[in-house]
Amino acid sequence: MTRTRLSLYDTTLRDGQQTQGVQFSTAEKQRIAEMLDTLGVDYIEGGWPGANPTDSAFFDAAPKTRATMTAFGMTKRAGRSAANDDVLAAVMNAGTSAVCLVGKAHDFHVERALGITLAENIENVAASVAHLVAEGREALLDAEHFFDGYKANPDYALEVCHAALSAGARWIVLCDTNGGTLPAEIGRITAEVIAAGIPGDRLGIHTHNDTENAVAGALAAVDAGARQIQGTLNGLGERCGNTNLTSLIPTLLLKETYASTYETGVTLDALENLSRISRKLDDILNRVPMRQAAYVGASAFAHKAGLHASAILKDPSTYEHIDPALVGNARIIPMSNQAGQSNLRRRLSDAGIEVAPGDPALALILDQIKEREAEGYTYDSAQASFELLARRALGILPEFFEVKRYKVTVERRKNKRDRMVSLSEAVVVVKVDGEKKLSVSESMDDLGCDRGPVNALSKALAKDLGRYQSGIDDMRLVDFKVRITQGGTEAVTRVIIDSEDGQGNRWSTVGVSANIVDASFDALLDAINWKLLQGA
Repeated sequence: MTRTRLSLYDTTLRDGQQTQGVQFSTAEKQRIAEMLDTLGVDYIEGGWPGANPTDSAFFDAAPKTRATMTAFGMTKRAGRSAANDDVLAAVMNAGTSAVCLVGKAHDFHVERALGITLAENIENVAASVAHLVAEGREALLDAEHFFDGYKANPDYALEVCHAALSAGARWIVLCDTNGGTLPAEIGRITAEVIAAGIPGDRLGIHTHNDTENAVAGALAAVDAGARQIQGTLNGLGERCGNTNLTSLIPTLLLKETYASTYETGVTLDALENLSRISRKLDDILNRVPMRQAAYVGASAFAHKAGLHASAILKDPSTYEHIDPALVGNARIIPMSNQAGQSNLRRRLSDAGIEVAPGDPALALILDQIKEREAEGYTYDSAQASFELLARRALGILPEFFEVKRYKVTVERRKNKRDRMVSLSEAVVVVKVDGEKKLSVSESMDDLGCDRGPVNALSKALAKDLGRYQSGIDDMRLVDFKVRITQGGTEAVTRVIIDSEDGQGNRWSTVGVSANIVDASFDALLDAINWKLLQGA
């Protein structure tokens, strides 16, 4: 059966940059564009040329992509021709084969925000789209505030769409700009727009996630007949974000009736890179990936309850809606005080450790986990520390080195500019192959900023491990989380450290102590031992 083609339009580089705390450099935009192209989206909206130096620089050196590179801008201003509008000219000068213009579709916004008549707005839309088409560009209109506008004045909202269509627009995109329209409304209104003469194969949908319904809203529009979907990687975007393509794409490819009814430019092979691309974007943004993200999150296929893990061992489909490998993710059987022997054996098996059912060591490991979690440890989110604990209990953990002692000092002093600054220094003594090695590091970075005592301790610990040094040279600490697990004078500090290596492997370790430095050191020590274990 012939499937209907859906067009995927990515606006991570433009809408995504409106996320609070996100600011792409030109080089980062280039890297993200290349990632998007390998995924297989149809359009990549690179930004608004002329609006800021970064976007202008990106279009000057945009990577060559299979996807259609698209510039974003606004329709011409009232009182001038499209050919003589300098803002529109800057967008045209980006030289992209496609241009997406935003135009008002809500009468309230036309009269209140723009301060022009409804007729002038129609003329601006029609003239701008006609100008793009006359210059040989593929034209898209983002009908801003369309759904609110349609509910207030359906005749005018439709008139805006018809003006763009008559002028030659390839796509008219219905935008739920405020993010408040629910999926059922989106589906109904999209169907009414098609019935009013805007063909579904010329219609797109652009939803926001203010009610946590952006993906559902986009799917409702597709069900009603729209054939283009706009969204962003990881759901980036203003306020609560845009349609999350990282959730939408696997739904389209793997879920019925979408999988058998529609096709996109994303292949099943490309889909296997989705988790990697999602995490790479977070890495570029220096953000911690959301563990509970659908399909690609680290917890998306984590099975904590013993009953669940037991069933997963028999048939993964009992508690998994898809095979995690389809999106490049992996199954995790976390260890916690809720775990049973089924969880434990599965987790050990994943680590390459086979233990027979009923082995007394299993009960010993479970008892240790429960005792340590009562002290404040968590192995639910520190899988590497769990593996080390289990190997130690089974007597199969090599001793790569021994820590003899360590010391951390923090000093406040005046610098040469007579300003008070902090400086941390760490001393670590380890014994490797019978030889003691002393390492000293301080926390000052290349810019002269203090990075704190844990940074100094990490650098000193990883400075000289003799013949094992090459095994950890590509290690880096990527996240550091601290939590107080008990209150009052008996407060206990839990530290969880995420580490990463040059091959993209990422692992988490935990340390617990009344002293934050001791807790940090335990987690750092586990991180290094786990890394060395992988090369043993």
